[in-house]
Amino acid sequence: MIQRVRGFQDLDGVAAAAASYIENLAARVARLYNFGEIRLPIVERVELYQRSTGETSDIVEKQMYVFPEGEQSEQLIALRPEGTPGVVRAYLEAGLDRSNPEQRFFYSGPMFRRERPQKGRYRQFHQFGVEVFGRSDAVCDAELLVMIDDIARFLNLDVTMEVNSLGCAECRPAYRAALVEWGRAHLNELCEDCHNRIDRNPLRLLDCKIDVALTKQAPGSLDFLCEACRAHFAMVQRLLKATSIEFVINPRLVRGLDYYTRTAFEVLSGDVGSQSAVIAGGRYDGLVEALGGARVPGIGFAIGIERLVLAYERTLAAPSSARLHDKAHDPDAVGAVAGTKDANGSRRVDAVVASLGDAAIERAFVVAHELRVPGGKAVELASPERKLKAALARANKIGARYAVIIGDTELTRGVVQLKDLKAGTQREVATADLIDEMGATT
Repeated sequence: MIQRVRGFQDLDGVAAAAASYIENLAARVARLYNFGEIRLPIVERVELYQRSTGETSDIVEKQMYVFPEGEQSEQLIALRPEGTPGVVRAYLEAGLDRSNPEQRFFYSGPMFRRERPQKGRYRQFHQFGVEVFGRSDAVCDAELLVMIDDIARFLNLDVTMEVNSLGCAECRPAYRAALVEWGRAHLNELCEDCHNRIDRNPLRLLDCKIDVALTKQAPGSLDFLCEACRAHFAMVQRLLKATSIEFVINPRLVRGLDYYTRTAFEVLSGDVGSQSAVIAGGRYDGLVEALGGARVPGIGFAIGIERLVLAYERTLAAPSSARLHDKAHDPDAVGAVAGTKDANGSRRVDAVVASLGDAAIERAFVVAHELRVPGGKAVELASPERKLKAALARANKIGARYAVIIGDTELTRGVVQLKDLKAGTQREVATADLIDEMGATT
């Protein structure tokens, strides 16, 4: 009997149904946040991962499936080990970094890494991921974390969200130097892989799976942040608290890939064994430029479908009394297709929410989330770095029906300005009535 290759698996029955459900649910939530789908090839050139993921990463050094493009070719290609570099490559190949930088994509599909198989870790695995280009603001970072929380709540999962800031090009060198000094002081206690990482990529000391206990004593990144990075991270925390998202700050959380900057995060589950991270991601402001594009910031995350299936199956197996279900996060509230459709059947962005002034940022963030969940509206939250004219131009560009505008006056009076971009009218609406007002005139 011919058996499947080691590290590869079959999914059928409940596991297959759970995987499909999770992927479909994540796509529906992504559309509420105005993400559009992108489909990527499974094979890419090896150079793409060498220049993005990093030549010192375990993925490039040990785990990629690499083979010649043809019998006579010296060009090496690889089965994709992760999704972000391919999305960036497609973004650049389409010229979007210069013609239309702000983009929001989601993707799903199989990835391949030649690593030691274990529970929750396979050589072929599936990811669902999102990427945002053209946004450097902390509001965008927090928005993705709230989106992750929505998905976890819809699945009724018991997870822990850990967040950190890795700093930027200005402040990270000092942190890097501190890790090098610490690593050399503990050289005899570190594993062989960490010996190689100390000078080449010292941040990856903290990502070691062997020296976990020891690296808890290593310096944390938050002590080395510059003023701008501190303010950025403080805003992320402020907005998460405004939407009652529970999180833990882990100053030694790093991502195992070279391109991450500032905000980094992982979502952990106790139901999947030692491979506890089920969702992970962060900001990568230098990656587009490193791959030959313009200086465009980016941020994204990926869901490990197989790991999330394990966590979800445990949830399904738990007694109904063991978990309280939040009606505001009932999967039925997402709808068969997120957002409203135009007469021709194409999906429409219901609204862009814009804040005017620092005081209104928090309220706009909460309003945007209330419109999405449980409101069921497809909403994009404008960058607070944009002036109103630019936010309205963005709303028109993406075909939004409404602009919801919140400034200091609206904030104090508990109202918003609801601008109908199709009719060209604007009126004041009580925040509590906003969903009904938008629904009544759609």
